[in-house]
Amino acid sequence: MKKILAVLIALAMMLIVVSCGTTKPVDDPSKKSEGVMTYEEYAKAELNSKVTVETYVQDKQSWWDNKATVYTQDLDGAYFLYNMACTEEEYAKLTPGTKIKVEGYKSEWAGEVEITDATFTILEGTYVAQAKDTTALLGKDEIIDKQNQLVSFKGLTVEAYDETGAAFAYKNAVDKTDDLYFKVSLDGTTYSFCVEFYLRGKDTDVYKAVENLKVGDKIDVEGFLYWYNGVNPHITKVTVVG
Repeated sequence: MKKILAVLIALAMMLIVVSCGTTKPVDDPSKKSEGVMTYEEYAKAELNSKVTVETYVQDKQSWWDNKATVYTQDLDGAYFLYNMACTEEEYAKLTPGTKIKVEGYKSEWAGEVEITDATFTILEGTYVAQAKDTTALLGKDEIIDKQNQLVSFKGLTVEAYDETGAAFAYKNAVDKTDDLYFKVSLDGTTYSFCVEFYLRGKDTDVYKAVENLKVGDKIDVEGFLYWYNGVNPHITKVTVVG
């Protein structure tokens, strides 16, 4: 019996050693490969200059004609990848948390800083960001430092979108499809938010939630801090709190 027990223990130790020897190292999102920019270096780079970053997919907006538009982020900041070269098969692999190396050009449109004419490579590693409460930065210049990150805003009041008194409006008012627009206020200042149709379509919870909003509702929201001549976040979640 003792010999059998000793053999079993020895086999167990061998399995542990083999297992430890084949375990992949844990990815550290704070570290960059050689030749890859930190977010600080990216932020300081001149517009239209070539940039190389390592980042993590957080969500996908669209794929069309072998081009993908993707929201990505690392521990220090976020990168909006617009019309990046991408096959349909590659697009399917860009699930939340996927690490990618991106080469492209830093561009700007209506204040939105993005990477264009980009190519990418999928790497080992994963990171999924949690929404950062950015309520206190609404109306302040510092909020631009959070551009494209997954953020949350809390305790907002739904305002009438236009003179009709409706709480929201469709980009395509005839078919009642496409992007949804709505306005919220905080401390006396009004802001315009958007549910981007290609990011969250008509059958999603957030699209339906905005269609059910009423003027005066108190809401918390989450989304990506997109920019269009000012703060214009692409909202992915709406919760009525009062």
